[in-house]
Amino acid sequence: MKRLIAAAALAALPVMAPNFANADDAVLAKIDARYDETASVARQLWEWAEVGYQEEQSSKLLKDKLKAAGFSIRKGVAGIPTAFIAEYGKDGPVIAILAEFDALPGINQDASASRAPIDGKAAGHACGHNLFGAGSLTAALSIREWLEESGTPGRIRLYGTPAEEGGSGKVYMVRAGLFDDVDFSLHWHADDENSAAARTTLANRSAKFRFRGVSAHAAGAPHRARSALDGVEAFNMMINMMREHVPQDSRIHYVITAGGLAPNVVPDFAEVFYYVRHPDAAGVDAIWKRVEDAARGAALGTGTDVEWEVIHGNNPLLVNEALAKMMDQKLREVGGVQYSKAERKFAEDIRKSFEDPRLSLESAAEIQPYSRSLGYGSTDVGDVSYATPTVGVRTATWAPGTSAHSWQAVAASGMSIGFKGAQVAAKAMTLGAIELYTNPDLRETAKAEFIEARGANYKYTSLLGDREPPLDYRD
Repeated sequence: MKRLIAAAALAALPVMAPNFANADDAVLAKIDARYDETASVARQLWEWAEVGYQEEQSSKLLKDKLKAAGFSIRKGVAGIPTAFIAEYGKDGPVIAILAEFDALPGINQDASASRAPIDGKAAGHACGHNLFGAGSLTAALSIREWLEESGTPGRIRLYGTPAEEGGSGKVYMVRAGLFDDVDFSLHWHADDENSAAARTTLANRSAKFRFRGVSAHAAGAPHRARSALDGVEAFNMMINMMREHVPQDSRIHYVITAGGLAPNVVPDFAEVFYYVRHPDAAGVDAIWKRVEDAARGAALGTGTDVEWEVIHGNNPLLVNEALAKMMDQKLREVGGVQYSKAERKFAEDIRKSFEDPRLSLESAAEIQPYSRSLGYGSTDVGDVSYATPTVGVRTATWAPGTSAHSWQAVAASGMSIGFKGAQVAAKAMTLGAIELYTNPDLRETAKAEFIEARGANYKYTSLLGDREPPLDYRD
């Protein structure tokens, strides 16, 4: 009888939630202890600054670190020598962490607060993918440690994803079915602010349009020539007129990659590299047809021939608000980037190069309000988000007000401001993964939202078609 009374008394007590804050504090402290490794890896990737599909050293460094921690490694997946999958654990949910590590060609900078290009260096981490790779590595190692210590069933995978910048490395990995058994994917990106807001991206497609004509002496026999450069210029003029007549949120940009070498030789070859973006894939397709027609018209009008090679294509990011709100909560638990006195001076000096800084310097320590919005960039994470529920976070790895693809971004990506931002991302992703491993209700809600957002009859279509990875696109 006493036992029944005692049991009833216990049942009447309020149910206390587990004190996850203390457990989270322990996890975060262990990630803090990994700071030197995060910084070392980030700096080494920054030094190498290897461009898309040529990231041999960067890929090897990440693989070696993961193998040493007990991960199994699958190399050269999806026909890409620098792509890999590292896995640890068994049973339970499969959670993917995405890791990028390619640099941008044509821009470089020392880790200095004033403009200081490095002689002879052809590329730089102007989008912070060195930080992306290092921060994701730290998250994967931390989650692996937590899985082992807690005995929680689950597998953690780090996907080494090359050539995000115009190479769509992840698209080939999605197309090869490498995400088919993944339950959730986590990613992050370098930025000038801290945010886990649900921000979509633009779908995009790119191609190199190659015009061929007939060479001749530009003064002695111009009538015998047909200028491939004329074809490119006529094409560009038509596209620039078309800009007025495309949907408001579209983006079109290009660079002439070959146009001749001597003014007195009419070029028989010229090439222009185009990007087309729109909030959805169907919009990209509609604009793309007009771009192709313009290329044909330019060739016809200049007496040249034209062909084009699609280089990459990305679907827009499919937002999952159940996951985004969870990640926003974790980011707020972690907090933003705290500057030392020297880092604050660095950021202040960087900001002197801006015409109009968008954010205050203090915002590096703050978390931006949660919202849902359209972002105007594009990423191959979009294709991953249609294969599995996906969530991301952005952290203040650069001085507030910094634009991606700038020398200011390269500078901060190579020093402690960037490294601290990578640590913030690693912490948020680690806590997010732990939440997913331990919260079946969240998993169910996020998957239901994912299925509804894709649509009942969804069928994956790649915007780059059936081409093989363009391993030489940066040559």
